[in-house]
Amino acid sequence: MAGVLIIAEAGVNHNGDMAMAYRLIDAAVEAKVDWVKFQTFKAEKLVSPDAQKADYQVKNTANENETQFQMLKKLELSHEQHEQLIAYCKEKNIRFFSTAFDLDSLEYLAQIGLDYVKIPSGEITNLPYLRKAAQLFRKIILSTGMSTMDEIKAAAEVFTQAGISRENITVLHCNTEYPTPMSDVNLKAMPEIQRELGVSIGYSDHTLGIEVPVAAVALGATIIEKHFTLDRTLPGPDHAASLEPGELKAMVQAIRNIEQAIAGSGSKEPSASELKNIAIARKSIVAGRNIVKGEILSEENITVKRPGTGISPMKWDEVVGSIAQRDFAAGEQIETGN
Repeated sequence: MAGVLIIAEAGVNHNGDMAMAYRLIDAAVEAKVDWVKFQTFKAEKLVSPDAQKADYQVKNTANENETQFQMLKKLELSHEQHEQLIAYCKEKNIRFFSTAFDLDSLEYLAQIGLDYVKIPSGEITNLPYLRKAAQLFRKIILSTGMSTMDEIKAAAEVFTQAGISRENITVLHCNTEYPTPMSDVNLKAMPEIQRELGVSIGYSDHTLGIEVPVAAVALGATIIEKHFTLDRTLPGPDHAASLEPGELKAMVQAIRNIEQAIAGSGSKEPSASELKNIAIARKSIVAGRNIVKGEILSEENITVKRPGTGISPMKWDEVVGSIAQRDFAAGEQIETGN
């Protein structure tokens, strides 16, 4: 991957409406993200019929009587719909991606040619799922919301034991609360994951706003994943914690700016763009008043002023106590004749 890979997570924010899904792809293209990601699942394979929704899902769907199964069933994408979205992504020249939430969906995504698999946070302790993913894919993106370091290591070990190199594993730091409170982000865990596992790192963000994923890039994230929606006020589990199109575009631009800002050599030296400003911004030793030839230069008759084209004030101690070699008008740069 060249540069930070930015994944715009459409997820289930299409609300089961293909016209909305197409518009989400259009928004991702407009924002200039790298990949647009959906979710692949069968509600029957994912959740028990009577499983309750998370608190944020109840709040965002405004339906406390609906079960998780009922909610998710309305958000499924059929294989035919997947094919339509893939074709539209090809037409718009953006990479289609999806997360599988069950074994059959893993099989399907492998069949349609995805080279990466994204392991969602909820599956990090699902050993049969992890083994199936390792069999079908050679490149892994692993989300780690709700996880301990030991759980992350255990999941990564499933992949390495299957022969997947650590170079092909990217672990995303993540917090699975929608939206994530800023006090719970804990970005410092991201470089710690890298040190502990020896893998590439990234960040899957559920905070409000764009500043945290931008900060993650500054800390070394190679992949950024962020939910987006056409309208945060739409009903549905994830809209409220998602970026709207203009914000997504701003996040991408900010990340691209930060990429450039951290791409320097690391050696502290003047940049090419600022060399021309050295003489303008720095100062030289000048006459503080009219000085006659033969007068002793002292703190009473010399001072420092811009531009920095004369003797540097760092040589102040060498100049003080020397003899004026000629007359100097007030403000004129001092010359010592040395």
